[in-house]
Amino acid sequence: MKINIMHLYPDLLNLYGDKGNVASLVKRLEWRGIESEVKEYTIEEKLDFSEVDIIVLGGGSDNESIQVAKTLQDYKIQLKEYADNGGVILAMCSGFQMLGSYFMVGDEKVQGLGVLDIYSEFDSNRILGDVVIQPEFSKLPIVGFENHGGRTHIGSYSPLGRVIRGTGNKEHDLVEGVIYKNTVGTYIHGPLLPKNPQLTDFLLNGAVKNKDENFELSMLDDSDEIDAISVIVDRYNN
Repeated sequence: MKINIMHLYPDLLNLYGDKGNVASLVKRLEWRGIESEVKEYTIEEKLDFSEVDIIVLGGGSDNESIQVAKTLQDYKIQLKEYADNGGVILAMCSGFQMLGSYFMVGDEKVQGLGVLDIYSEFDSNRILGDVVIQPEFSKLPIVGFENHGGRTHIGSYSPLGRVIRGTGNKEHDLVEGVIYKNTVGTYIHGPLLPKNPQLTDFLLNGAVKNKDENFELSMLDDSDEIDAISVIVDRYNN
């Protein structure tokens, strides 16, 4: 088995070290003896999703995010079909916002990709700080850092998790991110996947099951990561 990872525009969308998230996907496959290949795309290259198993869409500055959103308009139909068919997508920060129908950059309304029926407004008061959420797919909380002016409305979609510490998508909702089939959108970074092996394996499991529904990921020793997550969670429980 070989897992093909499409890393979209890391030269523009790498504000929060998203190459580290790709490296985490690759390493956890390697530890299980599963081959992978990462293809980094620039904005000038044409995209082909036919052989892609995981798409990573990171976060960027306002101008770069607008540029990427406009470029990806040519692939809206393909991206939505990919997500609807269970393709794996990890979209963070402005990448998360791009998944929706639109997102605001200050007073500018930017057309999104329409992968999900969500949208993001803007508030000059940034949401900033540590965040801890509880996903439904794992007993282990997800930890990280949030820093965004967006206020994302996910409607009837399931969130990535319920907020234990921090704010999440917007004030008073107590939810963070979104999950639709194997598509994950989130404001969490700093770095997301190296800190959270349970989320990394959620994404990898979707990718390998798409190739072979009977395939099971082998267990890895995540004791160090689990201990680190416990320290963070206990810090806010005491």
